[in-house]
Amino acid sequence: MPRTTLIWIALLVLSLTGTVARAQTGVDRSPTPPEQPSVSFDVQMEDIKRSLVELKRDLVVLEEDLLFPASSQVAVFVAMDLGEFFALDAVTLKLNGKEVSHYLYTDKQVDALYRGGVQRLYVGNVRQGNNRLTAFFTGRGPSGRDYRRATTVEFEKTFEPIFVELKITDSTAKYQPEFVATVSP
Repeated sequence: MPRTTLIWIALLVLSLTGTVARAQTGVDRSPTPPEQPSVSFDVQMEDIKRSLVELKRDLVVLEEDLLFPASSQVAVFVAMDLGEFFALDAVTLKLNGKEVSHYLYTDKQVDALYRGGVQRLYVGNVRQGNNRLTAFFTGRGPSGRDYRRATTVEFEKTFEPIFVELKITDSTAKYQPEFVATVSP
């Protein structure tokens, strides 16, 4: 659901609650004296705010379910290991030959990945059957030189959601980074 629709719904709910509050208090529209705050009105407003937050949460979940149904959903995540042999700058994703995501990393984001963080790079829909995901990693490799590598994974999409993990690890035997993609249904 578009953001503007959510805003209109929130405004409509707020205007209706104001109308109900005026109808309950009667026709007298004189302001309440400052020394006698309306406790019940404050409580009602807090309840309305809480209801709006819950409604927004439910609408976001519904929107995600409608946009990315489980029967066609694929989610791609990136994670890192120690990172002694590779300093990540960017990741580009191609799904079935079409670029679907490109992400540039800051030093803080890379540091968070080194400390065990996982980033969701892409969530989208794919067709049923065989699909191909290619991830291009750009950064600085051993000896500080520019480094660009790719990894490709082919997977068969069924009616279950697919999760792809792109993991950057250090190969101490080769003194090179390794880029591994794993698929889990």
